[in-house]
Amino acid sequence: MIRVPVELGERRYEVLIGDGCRQGLADILAEVVPGARRAAVVTQAGIGVTVETGLAVHEFTVPDGEAAKSLTVVEDLCRGFSRWGLSRSDVVVAVGGGVVTDLAGFAAASYQRGTAYVNVATTLLAQVDAAIGGKTGVNLPEGKNLVGAFWQPKAVVCDTGVLATLPPREWASGRGEMAKYAFLGDRPDASLLDLPLDRQVARCVAIKAGVVASDEREGDRRMVLNYGHTLAHALEAASLEPGSELDLRHGEAVAVGLVYAALLARRLGRIDDRRVELHRAVVGAFDLSAVVPGPVDPDRLVTFMSRDKKAQHDLTFVLDGPRGVEVVRGIAEADVVATLAEMQASSAGGAG
Repeated sequence: MIRVPVELGERRYEVLIGDGCRQGLADILAEVVPGARRAAVVTQAGIGVTVETGLAVHEFTVPDGEAAKSLTVVEDLCRGFSRWGLSRSDVVVAVGGGVVTDLAGFAAASYQRGTAYVNVATTLLAQVDAAIGGKTGVNLPEGKNLVGAFWQPKAVVCDTGVLATLPPREWASGRGEMAKYAFLGDRPDASLLDLPLDRQVARCVAIKAGVVASDEREGDRRMVLNYGHTLAHALEAASLEPGSELDLRHGEAVAVGLVYAALLARRLGRIDDRRVELHRAVVGAFDLSAVVPGPVDPDRLVTFMSRDKKAQHDLTFVLDGPRGVEVVRGIAEADVVATLAEMQASSAGGAG
């Protein structure tokens, strides 16, 4: 089993990675939440991953899909916790992917003004990204993840054995985040894929843990973890609107967003053609597409991007450049729209 620490002083915790490591959950809970008597297990139907907590358990099932990330579902969870008698000294255990860890984490942060929680991540996306770092939250019709809290888990358990049953698109979603980490590591390439699966997960976790430890509440540096996400979140928000023809998992949207960010950086003179092609090559190596899968309204996407949580009354992106990936503010709307048009034109021509 691999242990990766997230160094946050008194809030320090470990991410445990390996085949079968969830079998030690009861011992983990006894160590990190020693006074707990009850565990509220938040999960989804059909996940098929069981856990033994060593505590009295009540299971709370949340709906599937990104639409489940709503204030209504968080309220339902908190009311269920209260009816069951969960106390502030007990623990919430999230068993699932990013939707579950976001919902359970935000509910735990809110319930009785802060209840301990532990993530048991069951998807590649959750194991390499979503379950780590303490950013919890839900969506509004106006945009992705606009309501939430910073609330660190007491531990994160990444049992790589449960990934064997993931459907192909869930693998793709996780690999979208892994492609992002390929640009945040020491060198931007797909060499991450040469490692055993547990080492792939651990490499991504270590990169994220280092960034989170330096900027827990996203004051500046942590925003680089949103590389590719400004367009990705806009596409996801658009896909949730009535009548939308878009069908994208989060990591699939991130892959599109990574190439879009490279095209925008080139338009702004930050990188050259060779660097853009590197982005396309890395995304392709992770078996991902950079084609927007359906019609999009540029004006609508710009509206969503302007509401991105990085923005400060402007259009803000994380972009590659001479100093590597960094936050760039005050980007002209005309450049954003022109880059969208460029990307759609290349997609129509069959480039991926």
